[in-house]
Amino acid sequence: MDRRLLTLALGMFALGTDSFVFGGILPSIAAYFHVSIGAAGQLITVYALTFALLAPTIAALAAGISRKHLLLSGMGLFIVANVGTILSPNLGVALVTRALAGVGAAMFSPTASGTGTMLVPPERRGFALSVIVAGLTTATALGTPLGAVIGGLADWRWTLGFVAALGIAGFVGVWALLPEVPLPPAISLIKRFAPLADSRVGLILATTVLAQIGTFIIYNYVAVVFDRATGGSPSVLGGLLVLWGLAGTFSNLLAGRVLDRIGSRKVVTVMLIAVITAIVTMPWTTVHLWSAAIAMFVWGACAWGVLVPQQYRLVSLNPSMAAVLVGLNTSATYVGVSVAGAVGAAAIPVIGSHSLGYLGSAVVVLALVFSEIAQWRVNAVENGKSMKAAATI
Repeated sequence: MDRRLLTLALGMFALGTDSFVFGGILPSIAAYFHVSIGAAGQLITVYALTFALLAPTIAALAAGISRKHLLLSGMGLFIVANVGTILSPNLGVALVTRALAGVGAAMFSPTASGTGTMLVPPERRGFALSVIVAGLTTATALGTPLGAVIGGLADWRWTLGFVAALGIAGFVGVWALLPEVPLPPAISLIKRFAPLADSRVGLILATTVLAQIGTFIIYNYVAVVFDRATGGSPSVLGGLLVLWGLAGTFSNLLAGRVLDRIGSRKVVTVMLIAVITAIVTMPWTTVHLWSAAIAMFVWGACAWGVLVPQQYRLVSLNPSMAAVLVGLNTSATYVGVSVAGAVGAAAIPVIGSHSLGYLGSAVVVLALVFSEIAQWRVNAVENGKSMKAAATI
């Protein structure tokens, strides 16, 4: 295994723990700040939205900065911001510090993904992306559940202390193990958004946004969606989150190995159908612990299994713009997370937390529709190119 990819995955592990741990500690944060769980959920929204909006902007403005320096700066800001959230006297200040954490993540995450694709030959890009994304999925299997348990047994601020410690470990890992890599070609902000003019790119990104909205409508509020199965126990919830993350880690690595053989469309289609099935049945499966565990496993495996093939689809359209396209897909992911936080907060008072599966599954159905339209468009463009090439012979 290339240790450079493992180093990037280590940093993503810290970011992944921070990104996903809030779903398990929102009730205690809401109680601490004396706000509703929907209001506390906006800590997730502001982080994700900041990340989504700034990731491509920072990538363009920082094109001339050493990749290693950019990674270290992003991780450093991420650590300071999490300490700031720990010290926040009210929700307003905490929202500001979460936005700063989003800036740090916007500096680190797309840089790590883009760098990873530059470190390997073209035929290994799918696997390289899966290793880096494995940092996120491993965080959901280990970091996030442990953070949720810490928050339940002690205090939510101890959870963020744990996240900051992971950030320090990621910072040290990048500083000590990652060598300097060549700078990618300088790409202006206008050129970074230029791929959006391609309908194929837009449709694939729309698929990502909708798939993430459907998933995170549930995950952002997982503590109250699964409260009947967990009985309010942080340890039981942590166990379910371990299952979610382990399933995602396994399917992510498996997807990276089969993409080059069977193609991305089949992987995305199967995963989305499985996600729909898992979350539409959650009003029933989350009543008992055994059925909740099954739902959590299937949901985690397939929700994470969509990410790498989506990146693969985009990179395959224009390999020379791999870093830009991966960055756009990462932004689309966090747009979905931020929208899900707001939609979930609005839906809970209306339909109740236990019925969020109906809403989430409906959105994933739309993601499946957009995925098929995207593939139809990709095929149409390829057929047009083939006909043109044949006509010139």
